[in-house]
Amino acid sequence: MTMRLAWFLPAVLVAATSAASAADGDAKRGAALYRACVACHSLEPGIHLSGPSLAGLWDKPAGKVDGFVRYSKGLKSADFVWNAVTSYAWVADPSVMVPGTYMAFRGIENEQQRADIVAFLKIAMAPGGGDAVVKQGLVPRGYVRGQQPQPLTATPDNARVTAIRHCGDSYFVTTADGTVTPFWEMNVRLKVDTRPTGPAPGKPVVAGAGMQGDRVSVIFSSIEEIKRFVEEKC
Repeated sequence: MTMRLAWFLPAVLVAATSAASAADGDAKRGAALYRACVACHSLEPGIHLSGPSLAGLWDKPAGKVDGFVRYSKGLKSADFVWNAVTSYAWVADPSVMVPGTYMAFRGIENEQQRADIVAFLKIAMAPGGGDAVVKQGLVPRGYVRGQQPQPLTATPDNARVTAIRHCGDSYFVTTADGTVTPFWEMNVRLKVDTRPTGPAPGKPVVAGAGMQGDRVSVIFSSIEEIKRFVEEKC
């Protein structure tokens, strides 16, 4: 394995000195730790969330997943593969291994816990790993999917947006049931979901975004659609 990046060597050396600990990892304990990962990663091929899908990445180059474009500069130029040594170093502290990484993860200080999650990842990140970890009873099927947003292709009339008017510091959102609801502009997020399960073209969706129902997201199928729907008018 070639290491062009000098900053990576210390992390590898630290991981190598703990090789015995890594070899003693328990995949079942590691599966419990993996719970923290499902918000950002799936184990299904091609399903990217905040982070890339981990499907089939074991022994594959870092920063090279097809269809994922949000890698940091350091990961894009990295020259290592994901294996027991590199994964052990990564989960210790991603920001030390790859300075400037976009992954918001503090790392795992406990050596045994690092060994455990690496033991789980060795199974989960192998080809067919998502099915394997479910079949072995390590995680439920939901962990494999990750926290994918719910499909928005079919929504009730009270969630399907037909018009949006901006006036002063407010958005007035009209839905297909004829209701017009005002929101403070700082409580409205305009989003785009280009997934096949996202909203149908011309049928944006409004969804609650916390608090007491006064914060919402309006989700469109494209950027161009936002321009067509949002009208500046009082």
